[in-house]
Amino acid sequence: MADESQGVLYVVGTPIGNLEDLSARAQRTLATVDLVAAEDTRHTRGLLSNIGLKQTLIVYQQHNESRQTERLIDVLAEGKSVALVSDAGTPLISDPGLTLVAAALDAGIEVVGIPGPSALVTALSISGLPAERFIFEGFLPRRAAARRSHLETLRHEPRTMVFYEAVHRVVDTVADLEAIFGSDRRIALARELTKLHESLESGTLAQIAARLGDDIPLKGEFVLVVAGASEAAGGDVAEATRVFEILHAELPATSAAKLTAKITGISRNEVYRLTRACAD
Repeated sequence: MADESQGVLYVVGTPIGNLEDLSARAQRTLATVDLVAAEDTRHTRGLLSNIGLKQTLIVYQQHNESRQTERLIDVLAEGKSVALVSDAGTPLISDPGLTLVAAALDAGIEVVGIPGPSALVTALSISGLPAERFIFEGFLPRRAAARRSHLETLRHEPRTMVFYEAVHRVVDTVADLEAIFGSDRRIALARELTKLHESLESGTLAQIAARLGDDIPLKGEFVLVVAGASEAAGGDVAEATRVFEILHAELPATSAAKLTAKITGISRNEVYRLTRACAD
């Protein structure tokens, strides 16, 4: 239970592009708090100036999260209120803030969410892909080998998947998605959401990969919404895994893989991947 003598930590969603998306409640909260913890004070100062505010700002980012958390908890313990904002969207969604929120809850400080824009939800809502169940993967590993290894673990994920990606890696990431998930898997690629040059492109991974850098400009920020694996594919793989494990108990892996491919109809390459997974 929150101590009423302490302040309140507000986690405030701010626009991801269009300043008109800042809610009236968010504006009122930002106007009344004692301190605004911002990822980039220059960016946030511009946002506040746009709505006629000159609040006291403190830098709160990945590199000083631990030190500033202690300072902000002290401020909140004194009965002052703090608004946590990120450069764009909802804090903690691929942005700093977890350390502060967790520390505030542990200290019995009230934490209040002020809902606002999110590139994740915005892209998912217009993707044309199932949104009842989905997983958010944020940014994939920067190194190619680590990225591909992680994508391998998602190959048979049945839920829609959402990724953020930087402009200088998006071509390689889409190529890896195509290689691992298959050319026919559907993708919706959202670029510069809510901004002047916003665009949404949808199609198969092969189609989008062929257009990236051509009629899909390599500019801005990207959100990738990728269809999950079909249940039929998941069932086929489960059966192939079962058959391979039975055969592998009596035969070398290579022979077991060849027979598994013949019995199940799964491609030999896919069975070899199962072979590696079982070996691991």
